[in-house]
Amino acid sequence: MFEQDVPLPPCNFVIFGATGNLASKKLLPALYRLELAGRLPEGLNFIAFARRDWDNAAWVSHMREVLARVGATGPGLERFIARFDYLKGELHDPEAYAALKDVLARPKLGVCSNVVFYLAINPDDFPAVIKHLDGVGLSKPRGLHRVVVEKPFGQDLESALALNELLHRHFDEEQVFRIDHYLGKETVQNLLVFRFANTLIEPLWNRNFIDHVQITVAESAGIEQRAGYYDRAGALRDMIQNHLLQLLTLVAMEPPPSLDADALRDEKVKVLRSIRPVPRNGVNTQALRAQYRAGSSPAGPMNGYQEEGGVAPGSVTETFAAAKFYIDNWRWRGVPFYLRTGKRLRENLSMIAIRFRHPPQQLFRETPIEVIDPNWVILSLQPEESMHMEIHAKQPGLGMDTRVLRLNACYRNPDDQPLDAYETLLLDVIEGDRTLFIRFDEVEWAWRVVDPILRQWSQERDFIASYPAGSWGPQESTRLFDSEQTAWRNSVELD
Repeated sequence: MFEQDVPLPPCNFVIFGATGNLASKKLLPALYRLELAGRLPEGLNFIAFARRDWDNAAWVSHMREVLARVGATGPGLERFIARFDYLKGELHDPEAYAALKDVLARPKLGVCSNVVFYLAINPDDFPAVIKHLDGVGLSKPRGLHRVVVEKPFGQDLESALALNELLHRHFDEEQVFRIDHYLGKETVQNLLVFRFANTLIEPLWNRNFIDHVQITVAESAGIEQRAGYYDRAGALRDMIQNHLLQLLTLVAMEPPPSLDADALRDEKVKVLRSIRPVPRNGVNTQALRAQYRAGSSPAGPMNGYQEEGGVAPGSVTETFAAAKFYIDNWRWRGVPFYLRTGKRLRENLSMIAIRFRHPPQQLFRETPIEVIDPNWVILSLQPEESMHMEIHAKQPGLGMDTRVLRLNACYRNPDDQPLDAYETLLLDVIEGDRTLFIRFDEVEWAWRVVDPILRQWSQERDFIASYPAGSWGPQESTRLFDSEQTAWRNSVELD
């Protein structure tokens, strides 16, 4: 997005797991929209690699069905379909990679040394694909191909280090694109502009003025068809270790010397390294896990996690996780950062809520105002993309009463088309811009932050708190707060 002097775009883009949910729901629609926008290079061709026993005609039929859901029609759709070839192959079959190498060498596609390998597959299959690509020489020439890895990047610190060692055995760090779709959201990117382009904001962005920060990613859906993955991962691994900690780094980072990719990521790593380690005897005071039980919504009754198909009997996997972290540096010393995420919560909500301190003098304590609510700045990512500020003003009339003025900055004009995060990130992969992708030391330090919590929870297998599906989570999560006056912010605009 910001880098200059990037390499030439690739001429081949291989999608492993092309018939899976990720490719169907995210990748194909995003790539199609890039086609319509004229952002795909003219010579770029795609190979859909999957295990289904299909030919090209069956694949084209599948593409039409998938893209019909996003209203794809006309010449743009036909141009996009013409870019694809389908290759049947098993991920663990070396012969499938020899066939892939042959397809990449066909005159129709052109021979080039710049290929994108997108791993839209189960993370357990990453090692096999990496090894087999190298086995047929598709990891060479080193330094040119690009491999895109979806989260999770390991299951803990040890497995993340092992995965990284494997990747670096066959690819350079500059070739590895670790994708976190949250970093492609425009509101997340706008956070950099909001903080560093406004002299009104940046001087207040520190421990002297900010009381605490809340980062919430709530989902109303359950685990759907992902029990096989989710029951082994849980909310802490699935969301906090990556998405929420990435948002925390963007809120807390220092101004980088430039918008160069490594300059940005250097500052994010500094934040992660500054997070105070959670002591083993402090896990239960700084973190909480829970699991949704049966509940209801306007649409009707909802199953509990234990009743979901594919969940192991007696599972204590958390579907809700909340944690409190402190950043021990000059800017943030003593300011708690509260992170929470969960499935089957009341509504879909993703936001960063910054609460400011009360004024140092209670000037209005002998007036009808008595206590003034604190000021907030809210950065909403979902369901709307907006920036929201709450300040106080006197109500019209003879008395000394106040009202809260809500200043909403929805930066998208009515005729602006929303940009899907995957569109941004896929275009960056094609252009070789790594700014919005995660460097391995970010992954490593994020695991170091959550590893003490994971280790403690792995030993506590007898009990897990619960909350009714359709609620805002367990009441016990309020015990994380440093102050009794603190409460979770559950909406952009409070009544």
